[in-house]
Amino acid sequence: MDLDQARTFATSNHHAVLASRIRDGGIQQSPVLVGVDRRGRFTVSSRETAFKTKNVHRDPWVQLCIFPDGFFGDWVVVEGRATVLSLPEAMEPLVDYYRRLSGEHDDWPGYRESMQRERRVLISIEAVRAGPDRAG
Repeated sequence: MDLDQARTFATSNHHAVLASRIRDGGIQQSPVLVGVDRRGRFTVSSRETAFKTKNVHRDPWVQLCIFPDGFFGDWVVVEGRATVLSLPEAMEPLVDYYRRLSGEHDDWPGYRESMQRERRVLISIEAVRAGPDRAG
């Protein structure tokens, strides 16, 4: 599967599991919502204090397993390098993330306040490979 196919899939299927490496080299997995930004990066909202955010700061390798709302059916895995964008720089990218997944918010000032209160960050993933390429 090429990366553009994976991006297309992720624009209409937002449920995913993010895998990141923990300190001892093991894997930590987190259920997330995923989007795709203007530059084609996969994006995930998190909190500054979340383990996945700390993991990405330490080791940028991540994988996303993206699947439809109903769970069963087609699915995509992408792997790449992640970066964390923190507030205040993350605010407008977090607004864009929300719009891409849910449309317009009915209270943007309230949304922005909650992003600050929750210490939200945006994790951006520059994918280097996608799959599956074969069926078993």
